Amino acid sequence: MKNQLTSFLTQLLEKSSNQKGLDWLEKQVEKIAFNRTPSTFFLAFSQASRFFKKDKLTISADSKEQANELVVGFQPEHWDELQTARTVLMLSYPQEKEAWFVAMNQLFETADMHEHQALFAALPLMPFQEDLIPRAIDGLRTNISLVFDAIALNNPFPAKYFPEANWNQLVLKAIFMQRPLYRIQGLEARRNPALAAIARDFAHERWAAGRDVMPEIWRLVAPFVNEMYLEDLKKTLATEDDLQVKAALLTLRESAYNEAAQLLESYPDQVATLDMEAIAWESIGSEFQQTRV
Repeated sequence: MKNQLTSFLTQLLEKSSNQKGLDWLEKQVEKIAFNRTPSTFFLAFSQASRFFKKDKLTISADSKEQANELVVGFQPEHWDELQTARTVLMLSYPQEKEAWFVAMNQLFETADMHEHQALFAALPLMPFQEDLIPRAIDGLRTNISLVFDAIALNNPFPAKYFPEANWNQLVLKAIFMQRPLYRIQGLEARRNPALAAIARDFAHERWAAGRDVMPEIWRLVAPFVNEMYLEDLKKTLATEDDLQVKAALLTLRESAYNEAAQLLESYPDQVATLDMEAIAWESIGSEFQQTRV
């Protein structure tokens, strides 16, 4: 798998990057494999920024499909050239567990913002993944959006490995930082009653402060709608905010609560214009993010 991933990422770089950078990367991969010393790896990891830009990769539909075949949920279309080159270097380091963790732990401790971005986004491609869970959870402490997004967004690692409490922490922080929830992989599958209650509490705090509520949070409530949540959704429907109304209607439509279905009947025209759930939530989330720009 290591060789397949390295080859795949190198092919992506060949479509996007300059030949000088590719030649440099090939030499560094050979040095890292031959020398097997952390210093060689650290130097290359740092110097990669001289040869690769932060431009997004050029990804074809076939490449997207191949990425998912290699690692389920891997989405390199959200990666840039620099983090891709750094991931190639990381995968090239000899994967002998004890020595590998010594090197990677040192790199995590000393990395700058963009290096952290590359490391956290590459979690699902790394070896020894279960041993990396504490490192990923620790990364949630960051308040740097670039780094947080590398862990939380377009990354299959948290949904696969995080315990419920840490998963809920990730989603709550995404809400607090107003990051796009639709880009959190596994969000629907890992909804839970505790997370729904957290979302509701956050909404009430925002209302009490006279502030708007992120419309995507109601997606977390849908499977657990009861009388209590229904009152919140009624309040949301009473707003003049189109995104809020759409979010409330989607939540009601997904709910199995009888009173939710009855309330939904009062909005036949609006419901008729709603897309299917995943598409509709992405549309709401995307439009909400645009209003913040």
